Amino acid sequence: MNTRSIVAITAGLSQPSSSRLLADRLTDAVAQQAVAQHLDAEVRTFELRDVAHDITDHLLTGFPSPALKEVIDAVAGSDGLVAVTPIFNASYSGLFKSFFDVLGDDVLGDKPVLLGATGGTARHSLALEHALRPMFSYLHAVVAPTAVFAATEDWATGGRDTLHARIGRAAAELVALVSAREPVTVADPFALTTSFDDLLGGRGRTVTNDLRL
Repeated sequence: MNTRSIVAITAGLSQPSSSRLLADRLTDAVAQQAVAQHLDAEVRTFELRDVAHDITDHLLTGFPSPALKEVIDAVAGSDGLVAVTPIFNASYSGLFKSFFDVLGDDVLGDKPVLLGATGGTARHSLALEHALRPMFSYLHAVVAPTAVFAATEDWATGGRDTLHARIGRAAAELVALVSAREPVTVADPFALTTSFDDLLGGRGRTVTNDLRL
């Protein structure tokens, strides 16, 4: 049985943050659903706060730091993604958007994604549908039908049952999407892409123009 990799990305700015709390609740539910659906899965969580400066540097230079490359490679090699952001000014955070700007347009193609967000009041929940879902659809991800929003009151006693139900439903959807797809395979960067016959015949050489001064 192939072990499936599920990665969680959270863009909370404080430490600890409600976004990380929601991400932990979601990944716990995903792990439970994986067991229930007989899927061998490994879950890892990354906080974008830890690589915030690296993301800015990558935007300016085009080169990721080793720490940021680890996160990018984990997302690229994952079979499913949990993406959680705080909502600022009725949309995702700048840190969250910047990460996906440097991720690459083809990384999320056909990848199952569970969306989550946190905010002060429930009225910010609409950002999941008018901001996050369109962005991930543009990136050709397969977004789980249920997105999870947690407002401040949801962490209180009165809202726990409703939040718990949404988390469970979303986690089950993500695991079902991951199960329905073949495991992700990452290309070996050191693999030989030109045959030895082509190399011996000179067909693997790169032709360059002479430089004339």
